[in-house]
Amino acid sequence: MASRKTVITFGMVAIPIAMYKATQDNDIHFNQLHKEDNSRIRYKKTCAHCGKELTSADIVRGFEYDRDKYVIITDEEIEKIKTEKEKSIQILHFAQLDQISPVYYDKTYQAVPEAGGEKAFELLRAALMAEQKIAIGKTVMGTRDTLMAIISREDGILISTMFYADEVRELQKPYGKPEISESELNMARTLINSMDTPFDPESYKDEYQAKLRQLIETKISGKEVVAPESEGPGKVIDLMEALKASVEKVKKEKVKKELA
Repeated sequence: MASRKTVITFGMVAIPIAMYKATQDNDIHFNQLHKEDNSRIRYKKTCAHCGKELTSADIVRGFEYDRDKYVIITDEEIEKIKTEKEKSIQILHFAQLDQISPVYYDKTYQAVPEAGGEKAFELLRAALMAEQKIAIGKTVMGTRDTLMAIISREDGILISTMFYADEVRELQKPYGKPEISESELNMARTLINSMDTPFDPESYKDEYQAKLRQLIETKISGKEVVAPESEGPGKVIDLMEALKASVEKVKKEKVKKELA
């Protein structure tokens, strides 16, 4: 598994780490085909001037500074202007986890200490856990200054890249909040508490992807695709009655699980 080696720095402390992607794409992906003969659709890169088909070896990176005028920038030149400080993850400050809206998080990585950095790494992890805080840092990734959240967990440290404020769209305008009664609020809280279960990521599966795989197997075997009976949501006529019915349903399901 490919990793990105870097250093976490704060104060006079430097912790060498490797960053590994913490997520992967398990989705089914389809190819685009020509409708008439089911042949693959291919995309070719061609030169706008001479029409020649190009390979990656023929392509360089250019910035258009004036109409049809470009300056060529190489990967080596981009790396050359980075300082050692910019290559490291500089911790800017510490903050409470609940102060940050989830909309700011982007990609997540697992951080693993490199040889010689284990003690400082564990000290940072344990201190963050004890204070219930995260670290906000930044580093240069590719061609941009990347904001990061360093999040301590019981079994290690996660690093999430973050969006800047100007990259986050303005949230929708507040809706007109209707009044709710104390009894309605209490019933809703009862329903929430009755469904309160510890988060177990292993218990969640992408059921629609499984149905999609079944669809593919059905088509391969030449069988007819049959649509399942609709289980559409029922109309909510009375909010309190719907909440009560939901609470009773959850209670019955819990009893069934206990008896199973």
